[in-house]
Amino acid sequence: MACGARSEAKPSEVHHTWRRLASALVLCLVAVACSGREGVEVGEAESVAAPDFTLPDLAGHPVHLSDFRGKTVVIDFWATWCPPCIFQVPELNKFWTANQAAGDVTVLGVAVDAEGASVVAPWVKEQGVRYPILIGSEELAREFGALGFPTLVIVKPDGHIDSLHVGLIEVSQLEQILAAHRVAGG
Repeated sequence: MACGARSEAKPSEVHHTWRRLASALVLCLVAVACSGREGVEVGEAESVAAPDFTLPDLAGHPVHLSDFRGKTVVIDFWATWCPPCIFQVPELNKFWTANQAAGDVTVLGVAVDAEGASVVAPWVKEQGVRYPILIGSEELAREFGALGFPTLVIVKPDGHIDSLHVGLIEVSQLEQILAAHRVAGG
């Protein structure tokens, strides 16, 4: 709909749409402002268990975070309406492709779009995402400490949060984290 065109939408629908757009803009601005910065590290004394979840994948099959115990898990909280999230996909694709065969790491993309798989699946196909995508929520992202999108949470093989990275992260940074987990023996 162009500016000045008549709308048949109810005022509550228009208000909801504007709230979602404003929220998306704020979250994307936070991500852009934070991109390029070092991730926020969680110290050993403050190490907390990652909130367990069961989320559907794009085919509707349940995926449990606890199923990945013993592996390093990279969780990417993102949304289709977040422009910086597009730039994270190639980096995660490279990391996933390079490390998938080793079996000690996984990448999980968690989409926070309220519309679910009907909106997420076409975006995933268009962007060429190679790693598993789950349908989550902004509330779950907040439980993990996400301040904006994209936010990557690195979960150690013992199920505790290693670090949180708001904004974009490069393959080299992910490789350093994974190398540290491999040296630590899990």
